[in-house]
Amino acid sequence: MNSLALNMLVREISEEERQQTNAQRVARRKLRDLMNPLELPQPLFEKYFRLNKPAFEYLLEVVTTHTQPGRKQFAVTPIVKLSACLRFFAEGGYQTGVGKHHDVGLAQSSFSKALADVLRIFETYLCPRWEQFPVTAEEKSKIATAFYVKHKIPAVVGCVDGTHVKIIAPSENSHLYYNRKGYYSLNVILVCDHELKIRYVDASHPGASHDSLIWNVSELRSHFETEFSNHPRNFWLLGDAGYPLEPWLITPYRMPGQAEMKFNEIHSKCRNIIERTNGVLKNRWRCILGARELHYTPEKAAQIINATCCLHNICIYFRANVPEIPEGEVEVNFPEVHEAHTTTPTRNMEIARSIRNNIRDSFNN
Repeated sequence: MNSLALNMLVREISEEERQQTNAQRVARRKLRDLMNPLELPQPLFEKYFRLNKPAFEYLLEVVTTHTQPGRKQFAVTPIVKLSACLRFFAEGGYQTGVGKHHDVGLAQSSFSKALADVLRIFETYLCPRWEQFPVTAEEKSKIATAFYVKHKIPAVVGCVDGTHVKIIAPSENSHLYYNRKGYYSLNVILVCDHELKIRYVDASHPGASHDSLIWNVSELRSHFETEFSNHPRNFWLLGDAGYPLEPWLITPYRMPGQAEMKFNEIHSKCRNIIERTNGVLKNRWRCILGARELHYTPEKAAQIINATCCLHNICIYFRANVPEIPEGEVEVNFPEVHEAHTTTPTRNMEIARSIRNNIRDSFNN
């Protein structure tokens, strides 16, 4: 009899606890939905979300437009989804920790779904618009003129480099992701222009892949090669010694004399903008900073990287504050010492050497 009474009491307590838990959950959801991050002061808003309010409002409009209406009473609103994802991109914390922020208020499972939805929207609607390589002669000339005015190197339409983004060891083929620096990563190829805008990004390659290999199989190289074959034009990228010398990719001299050393110095100063771009990108969106680690599959990590690059360009467009880069916090991606792998035909190699020599000679006239 006592056992039956005890069981009934336990059930009553359990039911009461369940009702209290549900009541707390409902109250938390109501409080979450009442939160409006746009009411924060601008400095605090940028500290939390890494972009300004005009940029946030633009993103909110896109996310709202492409989010399916919730069927549940307390479905996560677009503003909460966006806020949660921006906090994650900005801090690089775990999903559970992000979900406990007072202005987010999401369970880990809810945040995981929100992140997947927001990444889908970025991949489908935002990245194709904001991560575009210049294709018109007018746009290329504008970029080339800016580089020339500052560094006196003609016809430069961008600078290219690879950067490693740390990830956890993948469950399959993990050896392909273990890089020469001693951790698992994706080797991400970036191209920027004179304004630090990211004009091309490819985050699909494992960390053990060499920069030159990624370049050789990239869509951008194919674009340059096709354009050069059909209508040779005087525009090119600058890359470090880890890339092959080509008519559309100018690299430094490997065994420089005095004249070549001057070329290499100016080349390095001009190409420094890709390091600055990488530093601003990673210090604004710290989920991809070297001190962090993305706890996702390589495919999901690549989506996150693409989204942060897109956000980087949006911040430039809306003139968000540029974060300070602590000295030594962002690694410089030094090229490997061995010869860059190249598939450049001999004739094109001769043209590339002629272009580089002409630029070298112009510095000494």
